[in-house]
Amino acid sequence: MERTSQIPAPFVSIVMPCRNESAYLDDCLKSILAQDYPRDRIEILVAEGESTDGTARTLENAARLDPRIRVVENPDRIQSAGLNRLLAIARGEVIVRMDAHCVYAADYVSRCVEALNATGAAAVGGAQRIAARTPFQRAVRATLSSWLGTAGAPHRSADHEGPVESVFLGAFPRETFTMFGMYDPCASAAEDAELNQRIVDGGGKLYMSRAIVVHYYPRETFVGLARQYFNYGKGRARTFLKHGHLLTLRPTTPFLAAAGLATALVLRPLRRVAAMSIGAYAAVAVFEAFRARSAVGVAGVPLVASLFAVLHVSHAAGFGIGLARYSLRPDWAAVERSGRGSRGGTFPRATRRRTMA
Repeated sequence: MERTSQIPAPFVSIVMPCRNESAYLDDCLKSILAQDYPRDRIEILVAEGESTDGTARTLENAARLDPRIRVVENPDRIQSAGLNRLLAIARGEVIVRMDAHCVYAADYVSRCVEALNATGAAAVGGAQRIAARTPFQRAVRATLSSWLGTAGAPHRSADHEGPVESVFLGAFPRETFTMFGMYDPCASAAEDAELNQRIVDGGGKLYMSRAIVVHYYPRETFVGLARQYFNYGKGRARTFLKHGHLLTLRPTTPFLAAAGLATALVLRPLRRVAAMSIGAYAAVAVFEAFRARSAVGVAGVPLVASLFAVLHVSHAAGFGIGLARYSLRPDWAAVERSGRGSRGGTFPRATRRRTMA
């Protein structure tokens, strides 16, 4: 990263919510501490969400060894609340949001700052490159490498460069949060997507750079993955109801397909069509899984094929339940009226609408 001696690098606040991440936290912290950005221009803020494993101890030891690390308690446990607590104390001109399930290239922060300077975007990010330690995670990586698993989401493609409707994690000029608000303190999932949509709706630009490299470790079990995608679906439904639209129809596809299939199964004249649709889906899933055999081995093909269904059914169920839950009891109106949430502090609304060019 080129700099002049007269102009210091912008001060960066790394903000990271963390709960029960002992299995991944060591590698994550090592990659953060190995950043090539000037040491005296970084602070590392971690919101610890009352972990029940060794996470708190690991963070305590890390903070003792490196004074740049500051750990803040997050009694609400959810990520959005923790992030808002960190934003309230962050000193950085640039905010880099990180996740403990990731490892970061040594130039991650530098590349984020460069991309912000070059594009004038409200947020920048890199592709969500999937890493794997176990056969199950390798199968998840193969699933998310297929068009059937990602539906063409740009943030999954390491080759994409340019404006996007959503960025993975994200690095932000501090002004972004002043203009568009902080994380929704009541969003228990998909808080990043909700913030990204608020930025785009308010006229901000999101930019994805191939040079920003981060590797993400997915869940390690069927149950963990299903729970994660159920929560994603529920969070996307909440965002849809809150804003009255989504930036793309992609998040609604599993729910619409499942709802159409359920309707066809109920209506006797359409049951044959439903059966044919299920058969076609299964055939495509098996074909896509077979194409991934070089990454998972022939024995892993059935696992990959089944993971497509896990992702889609879980997301669809979460979206449907989210529609019902938040239609009956929306939890965002009071927060936005007062500008303050019960979790994680202030939640300012955007007062200006302009493009950050």
